[in-house]
Amino acid sequence: MSTVDAPRLADATFRSDHMPVEGREVTLNASEDDRAEITKFLEVSEIPRLAAALRVLPFRDGIRVTGHLTAEVVQPCVITFVPVHQVIDEPIDRIFLPGREKPAAPAPGQPEVFVDLEDDDAPDYFDGHEVDLSDLVLETLALAIDPYPRAPGASTADVLPADDGINLSPFAGLQSLKNRTDT
Repeated sequence: MSTVDAPRLADATFRSDHMPVEGREVTLNASEDDRAEITKFLEVSEIPRLAAALRVLPFRDGIRVTGHLTAEVVQPCVITFVPVHQVIDEPIDRIFLPGREKPAAPAPGQPEVFVDLEDDDAPDYFDGHEVDLSDLVLETLALAIDPYPRAPGASTADVLPADDGINLSPFAGLQSLKNRTDT
């Protein structure tokens, strides 16, 4: 989950090697500047609110992040271009493991880690001891945004030309050629 030019959130980075056994609570509230950068990055009109309440727990050699993301996103209606407000409240549950160049064999007496690709997300990987949760928050937000927002009552009938009994089929022109009698 590494995005090259993705915006970073303040206070979203911490060291995984100093994680208490009971874990820690992490609250991320995006500043106005952060929200402006994310707005540009996601190509929406505005993000008036963005916050994540997370619990970070040690998990094997990595961490498990659970919690939820809340946000408000404003973007234009796909039909009328009127601003549409969307309230987002998404659960988060992700596992991060230390990155390895090649998979290591399990130590004797240690069970192998099996990942069910049909059920859960595959774990994400991080290098070093620092974990940045900015990408996790940004990805969760991006996937929750409605790709085709519609204003209440907006209908395609409002913007499409009226049907005057004309056959709008792409093959209507071919039908007229077939019906021609001149040869």
